[in-house]
Amino acid sequence: MRDIRRLISYLGPYRKDMVLGALFIIVESFFELVIPVLIADLIDVGVIGRDVDYIFQKGIQMGICALLALITGLLYARFAARAAYGWGAKIREAEYERMQKYAFANLDHFETSSLITRMTTDVTVLQNAVNGGFRPLVRGPVMLIMGVALSFWMNARLALIFVVCAPVLGIILFFIVRKVAPMYGRLQRVVDRLNNTVQEGLTAIRAVKAFVRGSYEEEKFQCVNQELTDTSRRTFHFAVMNLPAFQLIMYVAIVLILWFGGNMILSSSMQVGELTGFLSYVMQVMNSLMMIANVFLLLTRSLASARRISEVLDERLVLTSPEHAEKKVPNGSIDFENVSFKYREDAKEYALSGVSLHFQAGKTVGILGGTGAAKTTLVQLIPRLYDATEGSVRVGGRDVREYDLRALRDAVGMILQKNVLFSGTVRDNLKWGAPDADDETLWKACRMACADEFLERLPKGLDTDLGQGANNISGGQKQRLCIARALLKKPKILIFDDSTSAVDTATEGKIRNALAELSDVTKIIIAQRITSIMNTDQIVILDDGRVHAVGTHKELLAADSIYQEIYRSQMKGEDEYGETGDR
Repeated sequence: MRDIRRLISYLGPYRKDMVLGALFIIVESFFELVIPVLIADLIDVGVIGRDVDYIFQKGIQMGICALLALITGLLYARFAARAAYGWGAKIREAEYERMQKYAFANLDHFETSSLITRMTTDVTVLQNAVNGGFRPLVRGPVMLIMGVALSFWMNARLALIFVVCAPVLGIILFFIVRKVAPMYGRLQRVVDRLNNTVQEGLTAIRAVKAFVRGSYEEEKFQCVNQELTDTSRRTFHFAVMNLPAFQLIMYVAIVLILWFGGNMILSSSMQVGELTGFLSYVMQVMNSLMMIANVFLLLTRSLASARRISEVLDERLVLTSPEHAEKKVPNGSIDFENVSFKYREDAKEYALSGVSLHFQAGKTVGILGGTGAAKTTLVQLIPRLYDATEGSVRVGGRDVREYDLRALRDAVGMILQKNVLFSGTVRDNLKWGAPDADDETLWKACRMACADEFLERLPKGLDTDLGQGANNISGGQKQRLCIARALLKKPKILIFDDSTSAVDTATEGKIRNALAELSDVTKIIIAQRITSIMNTDQIVILDDGRVHAVGTHKELLAADSIYQEIYRSQMKGEDEYGETGDR
């Protein structure tokens, strides 16, 4: 219940709608409870006395009560819908805002498909609980209390049947709810797995078709889909047992009331109209108990979803800005001081171990190493995508943990290993780097990244729609647009994480020459091709998360075995200093 109470705080302006909805339910219940009293008078006075005027009078009163109950019910529906969907929107906004503050370490705690489910399906469950459960949650207790009170007022002896039947029904429903409660949590986890399978299959659809693995993917989906079907069947098999339990108790109560009530009529201690009105209250009391039971089932499922949503909102942020954080990065100098890092606290081995490096501001640094050498991990510590486990990382002479996160990341331009472009036009994507940039500034960045070569051939130029994932342009074109976007930030530090791998050698040379003009920007280039880094001011070779060697191209070619091996494998036909000979 703590999770539900916490989420109710997001009602905000919709709290008034909830209160008004509750008031309209109470008024509606009052009008409905008056009708059985009118029915009893109509029969006992009007029908038995053959007073037609009285019958019409009571009939009109019943019609007015029914009409007022309808109006208040419709007003409730309006306010409840506003509250439910407004509340759901607020919760989704809160979840999305929280996720934007997550560090990579926080995101590692959740699967992407699970986060999507928590923002969609789980929120929908809460909305349905309000739409379908708020009415019986208020109406049920009101009808129950007033119905039982009026029943005792009409005939206290006959009303004792409720005292016997109601606890029996309550005990049955308690066991049903206790059985179903944990099953809803398992059901939502299976929904996570289904979403994960769908997402993975659609994201990798080209690979699936290329390897003709459509049948395998269908079988995988069928397996998880069947698991969801079986889990849902087991869950709702127990959830719907409340209906037959309710019907059993209700019909037993009706039979007992008719039996004892009939005997009272025969003994003249009760009238027919009184028994008819009493039976109306029986139905209302039993219906109220049924509504309360349904509320418990809805609440049980809502608790599972609320718990999952609260896990997103309560996730402790690993990276935050300190109080009185530094708002300005003075320059692009970088220092790694005995840095070690592991992705999880319980990990047995470090991804990086004892790294000590110094990069001067405005210099160009190349990072080389085999697969799994932790090259990407190293540069992710610079903009605090992760924090060092041991040691410190300094930018501009200050520990990165002293900076405001926004200021630090604004000072670092990063072209990721995996190119990411969003739905929209080329202009929309480029303006991620500089929202206020004019066309001249955009074209200047595109020329530096050699993206103008293909943009000028497109009929709409910067206004060309890239579509979802920019699948209508090539990998090399994506990389050049990502480089242009990073350049528009005008950062102090520019990181290329193997971001020219899909660009031809001639174009890569042009990009390098353009970047050389940025004398005040520290450039870090992670590359697989030795030609991409051989002309840099400093080259770092990483091996299994450790610094193996640091130096210039000539120094490493003369003294380092790993660099020599990489050079020989990639640069056949060149002399020992990387210059073409006459051979």
